[in-house]
Amino acid sequence: MSTRTVRIVVLVLVAALVLSGVGLAVAGLTGGDGSGSSSGGAGRSVPAPTTTPAPGAQDPPRPALRKYYEQEIAWAACGDNECARLTVPLDYAEPAGETIQIAVLRVPAGDPERRIGSLVVNPGGPGAPGTTYAAQAGLAFREPLRERYDVVGFDPRGTGFSTAVDCVSDEQLDVFLAADPAPDDREEADALEQAQRAFNAGCAAESGALADHVTTVEAAQDMDVLRSALGESTLTYLGASYGTKLGATYAELHPDRVGRFVLDGAVDPTLTAREQTLGQARGFETAIRAYVEDCVDSGDCPLGDSVEAGLQRLSDFIDEVDAEPLPTGGERELAVGNAITGIIAPLYNRDYWFLLTRALTAAFEGDGSQLMQLSDLYSSRGPEGYQDNSSEAILAINCLDDPSAVDPDDIPGQVAAFEEASPTFGEVFAWGQAGCLGVRAEATVETPEIDAAGAPPILVIGTTRDPATPYAWAEALAGELESGVLVTRDGDGHTGYNVGNACVDEAVEDYLVDGTVPEDGLRC
Repeated sequence: MSTRTVRIVVLVLVAALVLSGVGLAVAGLTGGDGSGSSSGGAGRSVPAPTTTPAPGAQDPPRPALRKYYEQEIAWAACGDNECARLTVPLDYAEPAGETIQIAVLRVPAGDPERRIGSLVVNPGGPGAPGTTYAAQAGLAFREPLRERYDVVGFDPRGTGFSTAVDCVSDEQLDVFLAADPAPDDREEADALEQAQRAFNAGCAAESGALADHVTTVEAAQDMDVLRSALGESTLTYLGASYGTKLGATYAELHPDRVGRFVLDGAVDPTLTAREQTLGQARGFETAIRAYVEDCVDSGDCPLGDSVEAGLQRLSDFIDEVDAEPLPTGGERELAVGNAITGIIAPLYNRDYWFLLTRALTAAFEGDGSQLMQLSDLYSSRGPEGYQDNSSEAILAINCLDDPSAVDPDDIPGQVAAFEEASPTFGEVFAWGQAGCLGVRAEATVETPEIDAAGAPPILVIGTTRDPATPYAWAEALAGELESGVLVTRDGDGHTGYNVGNACVDEAVEDYLVDGTVPEDGLRC
């Protein structure tokens, strides 16, 4: 893909579930009323959520931020839910200056009399809208959490319905995402470099000062303003994928405000861009091999009769689409960039593997429509255009957090190392290192080292064969956090909660509802 790292975000829930017919199971309520602090195997207490803020809960870190911390959220009906906007400073160093808006959506607790507070959620990306995540609470979260908590999602600054970055037009974004992410010759390499530089220059030109202020650090500062506006003494939080980096950053900045925290599908913030990209290359190679093996074992697999034959068929197919895009029945053709994205997208969840088999079967017969549909879901593109700016925000945020990029002249020399990590996708990941070429935005805050000293227990969930956030990252983050508690899911796919593992689900829900901390190192 043409970004520096493969986008860390789950498929759009509703659309994917409509396509697949997959339902997410719900379970009965766990015991306990969640009204007090309790401790579990880790032997450390966690603060209980609050329905009434404690004295000092709305005190700002600095007096100049008082007007932001004391604002009240004006909720309004928003379909079956409630929506609002939160005002935060564009630049926390200049709180009297320009302000921006943060979109917030709340799904009220299903059992109001037993409500124990607000659960703030983030689906990752960076760039995926948290309001959409919360709006689909019935699919994303099980009944024990929905009954006891208001589920609150927010679109981080620069994304979704918040004050949002813009980089290119929809038409330009179509071309950008369709382009060959692994150039075949110098001419294609030059075209990729020019496109990347134009995209990143566009973010600064179209977004103005906002482009300099969409760092993870500033989004984490917004989360504390949101906590105060929600009337919570501490923040109860469930973040997935990039949402774990956002949550860990919050915990570093505000360890005294950390409540019950779950970081699922963890990102290791200490990795360099190259280390992260190599890790994902290995992760997606593991995932594609697991998928092909499952396809072969199921019989009648369009890829052939063995794993190696199947992987070779995939590689050949990608080359074929690179040479001649496939028709989709519409105005757009399935180009090689779309095809690779369409293949990668279902690897995030084992339940979506059959969608990939179905799409490949059609593609091998000359119909690229189903792979294009998977690619569009991944990029949040609907029939009339892009439904959010996540495909732009991911680069704007990632490249502001870390603007490092590899010169295109140096990438061919690195391809071998990436192909060793991933024979199938290695070259794509190697060229992804050019994703931040030409970045003009400049961060005004420093990224802190993270250990969250003084925070209560923080659950870190890792899945052993997670393609997007490899298990080693969860192990690392749990060790880096002073109070990290590692929970391991042995399985495939991205993230661990609410994907069919009762052990993980119960550990998360017992912790968030009752405050029961699982044993560090729990394996499920």
